[in-house]
Amino acid sequence: MKHSSFSLLAFSFSQASRTLLFLSLCLLWQTSQAQSVKSPNGQLTLTFALQADGVPTYQLTYKGRPVLKTSTLGLELKTSPSLTNGFAVAGTKTATFNETWQPVWGEVKTIRNHYNELAVTLTQAASSRTMLVRFRVFDDGLGFRYEFPRQPKLDYFVIKEEKTQFALAGDHKAFWLPGDYDTQEYSTVTSNLSEVRGKMKAAVTPNASQTTFSETGLQTPLMLKSKDGLYINIHEAALIDYSTMSLELDDKNFVLASHLTPDARGDKGYLQTPALSPWRTVIVSDRAGDILESKLVLNLNEPTKYKDTSWIKPVKYVGVWWEMITGKSTWSYTNQENIKLDSIDYAKVKPNGTHGANTAHVKEYIDFAAKHGFDAVLVEGWNTGWEDWFGKSKDYVFDFVTPYPDFDVQELHRYAASKNVKIIMHHETSGSVRNYERHLDQAYKFMVDNGYNAVKSGYVGDIIPRGEHHYGQWLNNHYLYTITKAADYKIMVNAHEAVRPTGLARTYPNLIGNEAARGTEYESFGGNNADHTTILPFTRLIGGPMDYTPGIFQTKVSAYNPQNTSFVHSTLARQLALYVTMYSPLQMAADLPETYNKFLDAFQFIKDVAVDWDDTKVLEAEPGDYITYARKAKGQDKWFVGSTCDEQGRTSKINLSFLPAGKKYTATIYADAKNAHYEKNPQAYQIRKVSVTNKTKLSQLCAPGGGYAISIM
Repeated sequence: MKHSSFSLLAFSFSQASRTLLFLSLCLLWQTSQAQSVKSPNGQLTLTFALQADGVPTYQLTYKGRPVLKTSTLGLELKTSPSLTNGFAVAGTKTATFNETWQPVWGEVKTIRNHYNELAVTLTQAASSRTMLVRFRVFDDGLGFRYEFPRQPKLDYFVIKEEKTQFALAGDHKAFWLPGDYDTQEYSTVTSNLSEVRGKMKAAVTPNASQTTFSETGLQTPLMLKSKDGLYINIHEAALIDYSTMSLELDDKNFVLASHLTPDARGDKGYLQTPALSPWRTVIVSDRAGDILESKLVLNLNEPTKYKDTSWIKPVKYVGVWWEMITGKSTWSYTNQENIKLDSIDYAKVKPNGTHGANTAHVKEYIDFAAKHGFDAVLVEGWNTGWEDWFGKSKDYVFDFVTPYPDFDVQELHRYAASKNVKIIMHHETSGSVRNYERHLDQAYKFMVDNGYNAVKSGYVGDIIPRGEHHYGQWLNNHYLYTITKAADYKIMVNAHEAVRPTGLARTYPNLIGNEAARGTEYESFGGNNADHTTILPFTRLIGGPMDYTPGIFQTKVSAYNPQNTSFVHSTLARQLALYVTMYSPLQMAADLPETYNKFLDAFQFIKDVAVDWDDTKVLEAEPGDYITYARKAKGQDKWFVGSTCDEQGRTSKINLSFLPAGKKYTATIYADAKNAHYEKNPQAYQIRKVSVTNKTKLSQLCAPGGGYAISIM
């Protein structure tokens, strides 16, 4: 009896050993399916592997150092089994791609698009469904996306959540904004990831529309720096027919997980195969300037959809705007409230006397633009409806074609054309997207009929349809619809309060500007941090240019409105530098003409500086501390340098080796005076001229909150 029990026990152990060995072999077989692909220069390595239970994962290393540890991939679906596990590798394909292309406008004349690709086809046996993950490894980073081929078992599906992870190698320094479905207009917080939870409450400041979702939710682009000196930027590219991605931080393990913006029902996206997700992007280098020079996000977008792009031109403009932002003037024609556009007769109401967009005043801006060589004048508040435009959840808020009685559309069209100046249209929607789409064709036709070729659109406030968010799939489709519809009328678009850019301007280059961050207007609402413009190029500008509206020379807002005690957290010299450091093909000289007339020597730099470029070099950079750019004007032998620093101030040391050898240039340096300070003495500046060559080295003071600008001709 004992012998028999011993035999049974021995058999059981033997059986268990064989089972364990079998499972180990299965795991070894699955992990042995790991596929790796390197960047063209061999410094980045992407590794894909299936874990136990068929969970797809990836890792990323840079020069042998971990950028992302093992991170899972997949999507959780609402009404069907999730695409997160149970996969087998059905096939892999590798490829190399190398091209050079020319943007319609941009920071450089040509862009190299060079990557090695790994495409992994996954099959889920239990559901008979297929999903492909495509990785592209560039010298400056990684892009990957999900692809869903047309197939019988996966046709229409609803995303509950995307389950992409970015497993970081440590408690990195982060430059972050609170995760929000409706705004990016927060001040950037600089902290370790482990400190995010404790700093979140103070980081969430009031906004016209905001919906935070977590104590550790973060927005992209997210800029990170590891303790061993790696710079890492996480974002997305080609955001089309999909919900915007934020990141949920596991602050114990330093794992970031994708978090998509929901719709009014709480769903994260409706897809029909064949379908693609946006690219998830990771830019990485041990040099900060490489992050700024990266074109990875653009390269992951498709070439332009337009056969003719001759109508798309960079613009330098002034406008009837800052005087309203500061409270000196108003958008509205009257002080009456409770307006109904289909019944009010503005000819019979009393004007308030503070309306900025009147014919005579706009002519003054047109004269100023013509005198100083500007392309255009933006006019806000020209159209009826501004008396009760905000905060009423009002559907029929504007019609986008009816001017106030004191704004003569035809006369201003004639007058501007006689001065060779364009007027930029303004379309504020007040978040009523349904109303805007209802009027869109009529509004664009009105623009064409009256000589407008560019529009600044706005989406201030909560969205109608009610419950939708600024960054959900429905709104992202709306933003793209307005851009493509504008192209039918040869109109350029500068969208404010819209989704943060993801490189779509390559495909749709009439998208010449976006806001999507705290711009200069916040200098009138309490002020931006002094380090703000040393961070934005590493975060917001990764996906595309920003209409930051620089050039404020009168930094005390009370000079325009005694009741407003805000001030611009910048020296005057730094305001000049922003035309170089804050890239945009659409640049505004945002201050009032009467102020510029007091500082015409400094204003000369704004007149001279280009808005389109053949080449760009980052001479110095450290996120949150300082950035110095040099840019070559498109088609001209002219270079412009701009430098911005934080509240500490510094001495910038640069060399001009980017200049052609054997040529002499005259450099005009617009700099902070020795006693300049963004709080105490912001208007102290000095201008000097020096002869330079490519062997010249310069040492230049940057005051606290200051900077400098140089034109080299």
